[in-house]
Amino acid sequence: MKHFLWSCRFEPTDYFPFPNEVTLNQTRELFKAPHLASAVLLFSTFLVGVVGNGLYLWVLGVKMRRTVTTLWFLHLIFCCLLATLLIPFFAIYVLLGFHWVFSTAICKLHYTCTDLGMFSSVFLLAFISLDRYALTCHPIWCRHHRTLPRAKKLVMGMWLVAFILSAPNLAFRKTYMVDGSRIICNNSYSLSEDWNGTEMQAKVQLAVFTVQFLLSFLLPFCTIAACYVWMGLEMKVKGLAQSGKPFKVMVASVVSFFVFWLPYHVYLCLGLARNVSASLKETFLVIVTVTFCFNVCFTPVLYLFIGETFQQVLRTSLLALVKAAFDEDLNTDESGPESSGRQGPEISSMEMEKN
Repeated sequence: MKHFLWSCRFEPTDYFPFPNEVTLNQTRELFKAPHLASAVLLFSTFLVGVVGNGLYLWVLGVKMRRTVTTLWFLHLIFCCLLATLLIPFFAIYVLLGFHWVFSTAICKLHYTCTDLGMFSSVFLLAFISLDRYALTCHPIWCRHHRTLPRAKKLVMGMWLVAFILSAPNLAFRKTYMVDGSRIICNNSYSLSEDWNGTEMQAKVQLAVFTVQFLLSFLLPFCTIAACYVWMGLEMKVKGLAQSGKPFKVMVASVVSFFVFWLPYHVYLCLGLARNVSASLKETFLVIVTVTFCFNVCFTPVLYLFIGETFQQVLRTSLLALVKAAFDEDLNTDESGPESSGRQGPEISSMEMEKN
């Protein structure tokens, strides 16, 4: 009996390949358990993430006053939503055993947007950390210099830098046939059409990975950790925090960034290394998928749950939760010059029980 699957007898430049015959063994090899589990988790994340991030974006963009703080998180949630909308393409890619069935143009655009979302989100997390550090340790400077127009310029500059760092995908990301049975979507830094590559290409790949690791993980992580450590010490010395919630937010921010992003870069590193077992790569694939799903879906919600009991969260509306999460920062924003731009509809305050 003949089985028809997405197969490989076509040129890498073909846009929409058609299915072809494969053997029963190839069919079983195609749908490996880690690939199937990762794809199911990714599709579930897509459904939850679109609804959750969409609601969160609506609250921040429409129902709350535009301040410096809400501006940071508005763009951060947009990055999460962008990553969520790209999930179906990658889920199908993983489900088919890393066999790309879409066009070369989609291959380039997909990974450009993926890197754009990654760089912009980590840059925003670093901005948020620096902003909170400045509010805590340099309130006088913030009162005169922390304004909404300047924050908008920083955000626009951040998006520009993120796009520049992501743009090489438009030039070097291509589709290739490998193993005589699969089409993959990957970067090629050589003039050769042979994906096995050369020693020079391997060195360029290593250099690109190093730059990406430094700019999208190590430097932002050090910035976030340093800001929150310094801010925590300052708050403890001056007695600025009357409850443990600010410290919980700080610890959660540092730990979540480290836990969510480190497996991704380890997985990329394994892809560059030689003689790495397939089982190890598949294990990290599942880990990366899980951390990615939590990152795009539940990181925004993390700030709402910290410092509140589960019953309080259930009894509180989404609008009141978001307002409570940013209440301190909004009061600080309003004290500075030109801190608020356009005014959104006022949110009715709702009393929340404190722990």
